[in-house]
Amino acid sequence: MTASQPVVLGEMPSLSKLYVNAAATAARRRLLGAQAGTQLPGSSHEVRGVRAGVANLTAYQHLIGETASDVLPAGFIHALTFPLSMSVMNRDDFPLPLLGMIHLTNKVVQSAPVLFTEALDIRAWAENLRGHRSGTQLDLVAEVRGAGDEFVRWRGVSTYLAKGVFLPGIDKPSAVAAPEGFSAPNPTALWQLGVDTGRAYASVSGDFNPIHLSVLSAKALGLRRSIAHGMYLASRALADVGAAKGDAFSWDVAFEAPVFLPARVALDIGTVQGHDGGWLRSEYVAWSPHSGRKHFSGSVDSLK
Repeated sequence: MTASQPVVLGEMPSLSKLYVNAAATAARRRLLGAQAGTQLPGSSHEVRGVRAGVANLTAYQHLIGETASDVLPAGFIHALTFPLSMSVMNRDDFPLPLLGMIHLTNKVVQSAPVLFTEALDIRAWAENLRGHRSGTQLDLVAEVRGAGDEFVRWRGVSTYLAKGVFLPGIDKPSAVAAPEGFSAPNPTALWQLGVDTGRAYASVSGDFNPIHLSVLSAKALGLRRSIAHGMYLASRALADVGAAKGDAFSWDVAFEAPVFLPARVALDIGTVQGHDGGWLRSEYVAWSPHSGRKHFSGSVDSLK
């Protein structure tokens, strides 16, 4: 269910300004001991008539490994909507600290192609505030429609964790399922990620989160080195699935262990076909070939 009382913005927010504001808000709350509350904002944020830049799209396709096309890749659309989701988390009445949020899962349903020539209406809101064994989690939902249209072409649900933050009145889960053991299969691809991978993705996504940019900026936020952006990794896996996914599909990813840069990442993609030989589903998993630890896994399913 969408949030009520939409707030219509004149243009897409600036991610750099949002990060600066988030840092200032965090410092103010630490200094004053202020708490934003225990409920999510009741308003969604919306921007109408958004257009993707062709130069940015081309750079994204080249970086991720997507085939050149007029159709916006699902991962590119996530990056296009992300500033609006961030603006929701930047509200004064948002109850959790934005900086340090951990991206747990991402679920996308793309019901129809979105062309870069189209003007788009984008809406984002927060929902489903709930407990987690390590803190508090919630969902950020973004939807994309053609300008003035009611049909949702693309819908993404990103689940984030505020680690170590326990809000009053929100209980932790009573039972935690034991993680399944992981045995690395034979890889179908091996990625070599340089130390500049985070900066390269930031240049095409606009997401200059300090944890992805350099050793120094990552250490300032408590990490030993910079880490690859989760949506860069997931989008690259989606590109490796290729054109078999068609025009309408669902795409899920669950993040488990960060990829510290530089790194080598092994990937395996398995395909499930229907009785008629047509493609139904691809499942993928990525891991460290050095330690054998799983980084992320997911699936892409046909909706036709």
